[in-house]
Amino acid sequence: MSTATQRTFVGFGFGAIQGGLFLYEAHRSGNFGRLVVAEVVPEVVEAVRRSGGCYRVNVATRTGIEVHEVPGIEIFNPLVLDDAAKLAAALAEASEICTALPSADFFTRGAPSIAGLIVEAIRRKTADASLPACIVYAAENHNHAAEILQAACDKPLDAATRAKAGQRILFLNTVIGKMSGVVTDPAQIKSDKLACLTDGASRALLVEEFNRILITQIVLPDFNRGIKVFIEKPDLLPFEEAKLYGHNATHALIGYLARRKGRRFMSDVRNDRTLLALAREAFLEESGAAMIARHKGLDPLFTPAGYQAYADDLLERMTNPYLRDLIERVVRDPRRKLAWDDRLIGTMRLALDAGVQPRRFALGAAAAMESLASPKSPAETLNELWPAADQPPGRKAQLISLITEAQSKLKTENN
Repeated sequence: MSTATQRTFVGFGFGAIQGGLFLYEAHRSGNFGRLVVAEVVPEVVEAVRRSGGCYRVNVATRTGIEVHEVPGIEIFNPLVLDDAAKLAAALAEASEICTALPSADFFTRGAPSIAGLIVEAIRRKTADASLPACIVYAAENHNHAAEILQAACDKPLDAATRAKAGQRILFLNTVIGKMSGVVTDPAQIKSDKLACLTDGASRALLVEEFNRILITQIVLPDFNRGIKVFIEKPDLLPFEEAKLYGHNATHALIGYLARRKGRRFMSDVRNDRTLLALAREAFLEESGAAMIARHKGLDPLFTPAGYQAYADDLLERMTNPYLRDLIERVVRDPRRKLAWDDRLIGTMRLALDAGVQPRRFALGAAAAMESLASPKSPAETLNELWPAADQPPGRKAQLISLITEAQSKLKTENN
């Protein structure tokens, strides 16, 4: 049996990123003999098993939707004792693992926890040299997800095992600029002619075809990863910042302002030249100015031409009519998106650091605050969201002033 067909891939979480990116690309690579996924939703587990381990992905291209099948999946529910044992065995033989969870908070939840299962795999791998070295992709939308997961896995290990593990297991951060979602609305599934996950399933995976995913550079000796399409970077943090303070920030800006106009899908914005122009100006003149000032000389992305190409490509992809990205999905959890280090306020802070007045992103923040429906003043609400933050001194006051001014502008537009 070849090395390629001996490889095992294991994924945690069976949402759009796992099913429409990691498992999908692992299958497309042809480099894995086993594809394993852990999922705790019983009906999803049963649906995939009924289909013989085959599921479908809807891929939104620039011209339509393509349906792809991914066969040969083994799916286990770690909350079921027998499944947990099989999952632990698969993890021990895995050369690539991916966590794709709602947030890094899920790493230590439940019994057995994801971190606990990976710890058991680490113990087996460090005790048995015949088991393969392994990389662990942390695909949560967090700049330090890999470090958080590694810390959770290191905690129960003794010093000797941690030292051995450092030579054989590597935790990788990821920058995933791929837009995706799980569609559960029967009307949308029918109207968009989406293929459900399996026959009889009530959900469909819908992802864009983009797969230029950035990962931490792999430094394990002689490691040959099976998923070849990802791009390694020696310093991933600047690209993570470009995603959060460029891609995510502009996505949120469009979403909150589009919802005020009664739009339902991001693709509806394609016909709103005023909003698209404002979003592009925010992307280039506020986010772009901040990112280029912060990372100039590091990579062609952080140049005026590079950032313009990045922005124009993303604006077209964000509004892809076949992706059918729901505005309500984009604007959910406004408290998180208004956090000090998150997409809207974080971008405004970096712009101010670069000497730029982020008045367009302030409009997005003001629209996000409308979602909170707080009876308190903007200053009181924002000070509650940023209780311990004010660096440099006076920055809070600057941000509150910009957002208050933007709120007045939005109210004027309403009238």
